[in-house]
Amino acid sequence: MIGAGKVGAVLGAALMQAGHRVVAASGVSRKSKDRAHDLLDGVALTDPFDVAGKADLLLIAVPDDALPPLVTGLADGNAVPAGTLVAHTSGRYGTDVLEPLTRIGCLPLALHPVMTFTGTRVDLARLAGACFGVTAPEPLRPVAEALVVEMGSDPQWVEEDKRGLYHAALANGANHLVTLVAQSGALLAKAGVENPSRLLGPLLGAALDNALRSGDHALTGPVARGDAGTVAVHIEEIAKVSPEAAAAYVAMARLTADRALVAGLLTPDAASSLLAVLGKRHPFEP
Repeated sequence: MIGAGKVGAVLGAALMQAGHRVVAASGVSRKSKDRAHDLLDGVALTDPFDVAGKADLLLIAVPDDALPPLVTGLADGNAVPAGTLVAHTSGRYGTDVLEPLTRIGCLPLALHPVMTFTGTRVDLARLAGACFGVTAPEPLRPVAEALVVEMGSDPQWVEEDKRGLYHAALANGANHLVTLVAQSGALLAKAGVENPSRLLGPLLGAALDNALRSGDHALTGPVARGDAGTVAVHIEEIAKVSPEAAAAYVAMARLTADRALVAGLLTPDAASSLLAVLGKRHPFEP
């Protein structure tokens, strides 16, 4: 295993629970060493090039931007024996990024865990309810999917040429959700609410569940109803305390209005005054 970060250490531990043996791992930081000590049952950390030649399966769990040069370096140094299964955990890339190693006889797999990681044993339980985005050459698809199943997760096939869109969709949902929730909490705090999380928890939990079940038909609120006056007040009030949040509100409201129109929730007549409010250029917009 190359990379004993939050993802790599947990996946290594999950594979160990499934009966595999981690024979070598690499990691540089103190946190990586601590994770290896806690999750990998005393596996010593060593140099990536030393790790690369020691196993039948090489798991590479490094940041996206670090993956291509690492793969090239391993291939140029003939560090990985032919016949080795090489799996990376990047969401952005499929197996094309492993082509330098494939050229020297390695067997490429892309196994992207669709969850956030703490780098602790808590993540091992969460893997049981998680999915992996899987990409591999067709003959290796059963191997890739079996590894995911062994970790207690659900393999979801993603074509090589769709990996970029796949990863963008996940990041758009997960990363921006955190921003929206934190932003809403900050606005509630400015409104004098002592415990914003208490209000947001039930509301957003229900909204997420409804959205996953019903898609656009779960839309509610003033934008979906065409309440232009309410939306105008929202924009004005948010702008008083956070122009950046107001700009985000307007952008999301425009997208919400478009989707509500397409879904038939917002009639063209109800939309006209709403779109006039959203279409005007606001002082806080570039």
